[in-house]
Amino acid sequence: MDANEAHCMDFLRDADRDRYLSVLYAPEDKRGGLAALYAFNAEVARIRDLVHDPLPGEVRLQWWRDLVNGTEHGAVAGHPVAAALLKTIEQHRLPRAAFDNFCEARIFDLYDDPMPSRNDLEGYCGETASALIQLASLVLDGEAAPRFAELAGHAGVAQGVTGLLRLLPLHRRRGQIFVPADILKSVGVSREALLAGTEKDALDRVVAAMAALARDHLSAFYKARGALPGTLRPAYLPVALVPAYLKAIMRKGGDAASGIAEISPLRRQWIMFRAAAGWK
Repeated sequence: MDANEAHCMDFLRDADRDRYLSVLYAPEDKRGGLAALYAFNAEVARIRDLVHDPLPGEVRLQWWRDLVNGTEHGAVAGHPVAAALLKTIEQHRLPRAAFDNFCEARIFDLYDDPMPSRNDLEGYCGETASALIQLASLVLDGEAAPRFAELAGHAGVAQGVTGLLRLLPLHRRRGQIFVPADILKSVGVSREALLAGTEKDALDRVVAAMAALARDHLSAFYKARGALPGTLRPAYLPVALVPAYLKAIMRKGGDAASGIAEISPLRRQWIMFRAAAGWK
């Protein structure tokens, strides 16, 4: 692992603890590439927190797109995550279009537009969380990874929806809603009611509906994960935490819209260890 990749690991330790732990279970010669991918994801995920309006955020996203596509000349100097990412893309021949689509999907994060439908949410998670799993799989085993694209799709949507549920308090404070309009309509909750957060029963219904969507994709993942080769398992390890997060979310119910549902660091490590040893 070179200095840039080591920087990515250090950054991940605080920025994305779950993926940081998963990297530790990967073969040593694959850890640097995984760390670069996950650090890139963490950098993009925090753009909204670093800008005051969407336009500067779009500029930052375009910088990453230009970098990956080779049109941002000399931009790597002094940016270890960018340098590590480019090395990983070239070394493992990762599809640059996936990064372009990833950044395109992330433009949604910068605005407070409503998520139109369940299909749109699944598409968003597919271009972000699912794509990250597939890219990590290509780093781990480029020959086997393409056979499990559908599995990565379900795993990523389950993980993505669960992550959005956990971040519901943050999104509400911003006036941002990732809960699709058709799901809100189906449970009889308006956008305004969700943002206000004053109707406990309404929040209970929203949280339950989103958790059910995550469980649908988690179930599809469970049905097919038996065929997953051991070489690809580290890319899927963060998904092992989804059931525990969903349980914590459902325990809070509507209160999950006001406070982030957590599981203890020790429990996270234990779940990850068991998954790394072999899902049952």
